[in-house]
Amino acid sequence: MTTTASFPGPVAVITGAGTGIGRAVARLMLEEGFRVVLAGRREEPLREAAAGHPGALVVPCDVSQEPDVDRLFRHAIDAWGRVDVLFNNAGIFGPTAAVDEISPKDWNAVLAVNLTGSMLCAAAAMRTMKSQSPQGGRIINNGSISAHSPRPRSVAYTVTKHAMTGLTKSIDLDGRAYGISCGQIDIGNTATDIMSTLGVGDGAVQPDGSRKVEPTFPVKDAAQAVLLMAQMPASANVGSLVISAAGMPFQGRG
Repeated sequence: MTTTASFPGPVAVITGAGTGIGRAVARLMLEEGFRVVLAGRREEPLREAAAGHPGALVVPCDVSQEPDVDRLFRHAIDAWGRVDVLFNNAGIFGPTAAVDEISPKDWNAVLAVNLTGSMLCAAAAMRTMKSQSPQGGRIINNGSISAHSPRPRSVAYTVTKHAMTGLTKSIDLDGRAYGISCGQIDIGNTATDIMSTLGVGDGAVQPDGSRKVEPTFPVKDAAQAVLLMAQMPASANVGSLVISAAGMPFQGRG
C-alpha cells in the first residue's frame, strides 16, 4: 500500500484502476485534485498509474471477494476518513460465446466480477457514505453500450451490463434519504485494450456475420465524462450518460 501525506480534496475509490478507462479516470482525477484510491487485482499497473501523485493510494483488490472489498474501504477510511465518490469500473468481457455455448464456469466468472463485484463495492460505499460526516456521496457505475444494444456472442457480458442498470437505479433510490446519488455511464468504443479483445481495430463481428472496422475515440475523453459526473454538486445527479465513438454502429445495430 502506498502511504500518503495529508492532502485536501474529495476522496474517490476507483476499481479496475490499473488499465484502460479506470487508469485514465484515476490519473485525471488526481490531476484535478482528488485523493484517489486505486484498486485492482495487479499491484504493478496500479503503482504505475499512481506514480508521481501524492494523493494516490494503491490497494490491490479482487472486487469479487467480500473480504478484499471490505479491506479496500478500510484503507480509504484509515487514510482519509471518508469516501466521496466510487467509480465502479472493474469488469471483464469474458468468452465470446452464445447462450448455448458458454460454460457455467465462464458465466459465473463474468457475473462474479461485473455484477457481484459492483454490488459488493456499492454496498461498502453506501455503508461508508451513510456513516461519515458530512453524510452522502456519489456512486458512478460503468455500464456499457451493451446495456442498450449487445454485440453478437456476448451473452454473459451483456447480461451483466443490463443488470448494472437495475443496480444503478436501486442504489440511487435507496441512497436518496442519505444524500447518496448513483449514475451510470455507458461507453462505446473508447480506445482501450478490451477493444483489441473484441477485435474492433481489425474488424468487429456484426449481427449479419460480417466484420467491420469500427471507429473509436480517445480514452481521455471518456475519462472527462466520468469526471463531469463526479464533480456534479450534491444538488444534482447525472443518472444516465451515453458516450460513444462518432459513427460507430450503435443506433443501427442489428
